[in-house]
Amino acid sequence: MIYPTLQRSIAQGNVLKIISGLNNFDRDRTATIIKAAELGGATFVDIAADPSLVELAKSLTKLPVCVSAVEPEKFVIAVAAGADLIEIGNFDSFYAQGRKFEAEEVLALTYQTRALLPEITLSVTVPHILELDQQVQLAEELVKAGADIIQTEGGTSSQPSHGGTLGLIEKAAPTLAAAYQISRAVSVPVLCASGISNVTAPLAIAAGAAGVGVGSAINQLNSEIAMIAAVRSLVEALATANTRTFA
Repeated sequence: MIYPTLQRSIAQGNVLKIISGLNNFDRDRTATIIKAAELGGATFVDIAADPSLVELAKSLTKLPVCVSAVEPEKFVIAVAAGADLIEIGNFDSFYAQGRKFEAEEVLALTYQTRALLPEITLSVTVPHILELDQQVQLAEELVKAGADIIQTEGGTSSQPSHGGTLGLIEKAAPTLAAAYQISRAVSVPVLCASGISNVTAPLAIAAGAAGVGVGSAINQLNSEIAMIAAVRSLVEALATANTRTFA
């Protein structure tokens, strides 16, 4: 079951999720990101699965609040605190530590989470470390296990050799490729995340995604004003993508 207010954005293909970070427990920083997401016109926010952060988020915004974790038990307390949907993902934050998530573990986490929380909207990220055909196979299995949304990633695996616009496209290439393949294999919405910018957000929609998830392009900025501007540029890019016909 998809969280109700997301259904319209999914149908319109303009979902924008702003990600504060699975390991970001800084209340002030999280609050700034949440406020910027709302003022900039995002669809929903994705924060660490911490009950105090959930309560903070619910006090600051009327946007749906998603929580990310890789431990199913954390979802239970976050949902009790008011989280609207949950995400098994944000794997990027673990790769630098040498922690990798294989298909079997992600699938097991999905089954465990669904057993604990059978009704809540569940998004699951497909690890980019898998070969593309393996990503597609896992996505199909995740849907059977109860995933309502599939998210792709890949920004950390790309090594852009150019600057500017070409570099942004190179950085997004892995997650765009995954979105293209997976969106044609599953019946649930696909969100394209990791390495996405206002340049590549329209390409994600053209590839078959229902929307995008953006983290570092927003949460690494130095001010709320800059964050709001960046969110708005993404909203505009998604709107433009849906008023054009891509060949």
